[in-house]
Amino acid sequence: MNLGHETETLEFKKTTGELKEGVVSIAAILNKHQKGELYFGIKPDGTPIGQQISEKTLRDISQEIANHIEPRIYPEIAVVHIDDKDCIHVSFEGHNTPYFAYNVARIRVADEDKVMSQQELTDYIMERQSSEGVWERKVSECLTSSVDENSLKEYIHRGQEFGRISFDYSDRDTVLGKLSLTAGSYLLNAGMVLFGETPYNDLQMAVFAGTERLTFLDIQREHGTIFELVDRAEKYIFKNIRWRVEFGSLQRKEIPEIPVDAVREALINSFCHKEYGTGQNNEVSIYKDRVEIYNPGTFPAGYEPEDFISGRERPIRRNPLIAQTLYYSKNVESFGTGLKRIADACDAAGCKYKFEVLKSGFVVVFYRSDENFDTTGTDTTPVTIPVNTPDKDIRSKIVSLCLNAPQTREQLMQACGMKNKAHFLKAYLKPMLETGELQLTVPDKPKEIYTCDACHYTFEAETGCDQCPDCGKKRVRPADEQESKEYLDRQKHTEKWN
Repeated sequence: MNLGHETETLEFKKTTGELKEGVVSIAAILNKHQKGELYFGIKPDGTPIGQQISEKTLRDISQEIANHIEPRIYPEIAVVHIDDKDCIHVSFEGHNTPYFAYNVARIRVADEDKVMSQQELTDYIMERQSSEGVWERKVSECLTSSVDENSLKEYIHRGQEFGRISFDYSDRDTVLGKLSLTAGSYLLNAGMVLFGETPYNDLQMAVFAGTERLTFLDIQREHGTIFELVDRAEKYIFKNIRWRVEFGSLQRKEIPEIPVDAVREALINSFCHKEYGTGQNNEVSIYKDRVEIYNPGTFPAGYEPEDFISGRERPIRRNPLIAQTLYYSKNVESFGTGLKRIADACDAAGCKYKFEVLKSGFVVVFYRSDENFDTTGTDTTPVTIPVNTPDKDIRSKIVSLCLNAPQTREQLMQACGMKNKAHFLKAYLKPMLETGELQLTVPDKPKEIYTCDACHYTFEAETGCDQCPDCGKKRVRPADEQESKEYLDRQKHTEKWN
């Protein structure tokens, strides 16, 4: 059986000795068509010749793709038999273009992978931006019935207060429809990350002991809607930075070392301009000398932050529907002014800042220094503002319930008002078991080691597990011998150092 000739969406490689070239072709095809196929064990003319295949072979392919294509993709890799020859079929799809393989952007032209010049890359991104919002307008698997009505009512009320929403709240489906966030009884992706239950919104927050990403004093993982995560991140930052009190003639004024308006603007921007679907999390990192807010959304090629701060360039919106919805509630003040508002707020407060453009995303850095936080004067007194985070409230509730009587996972989820099993296991149950806050009452229940084919996460779970606790997808399988060995070796290493 001959598979024909290579095309703009089909690539053949004789063996995995050409794995690097295959990875390059994947990225080039994605940049042109957003989906394609790659075979190993097939000659360029389409003749199957086969090759030796082991579990390690498949794992090497998966890891090479994961480590050298940005943004990250999750291909399907399978062994196929063609004319009694063992071949490997890689099916891939991705819409977060442009994709880089080994830090170089290429595009498919006929059956060749052409390196894009800087100008071509800039033109490509501009063309993409003009038709942006493809991901956010796709239909999600999230039903409109999953939206919390009280949260939606609060959103509408806020929009009315600021004169940006003219209609009253009637019912959930009608309101979501007026906001252009639905398709029938399902939310669009934009509606899912704004109001629904979503696997795309994870936030990691940490406080580090020094100025490097080494020893941390606290680390938390949050999951929720954009509105929920912005609020939690804001509280986390202001709980973990310094405040001072200024006494005037009539009143006392509490002032943080980083201006509130700048922090909130940076957080809103990090979710508004995020490249969703990449698997990357938003991050808040608090160091001894600075606070960093990371957005997994690449900055437009050929532009610098100063271009938008100065107003020389028109705003480029990665997710216009999300941005519009945030604008209605005045979470976004006006389109395209986010960086300028951050800069102006910091300048007014005397807070040093920096915008860092990375290959994988964008970082806003707020510096903590004695220059902008002086507590030596006679009219100032340091103050700490304690804030109870939702994460701690939920953990406390779980502990309290378990102290009264043994609880199943389902009972705990119901008591905490949570529906996403994978998120509950990942964000609360597993970390609390690891820290010793909780203990299994039936520790001898049979467990197996599993591997997720979607995100390549290896984990231990009760027999019969069908969902990955890391990415939430139902693409788990029993780990093979090598994967199980590597997992157990990592566990032994962790126990040794703990």
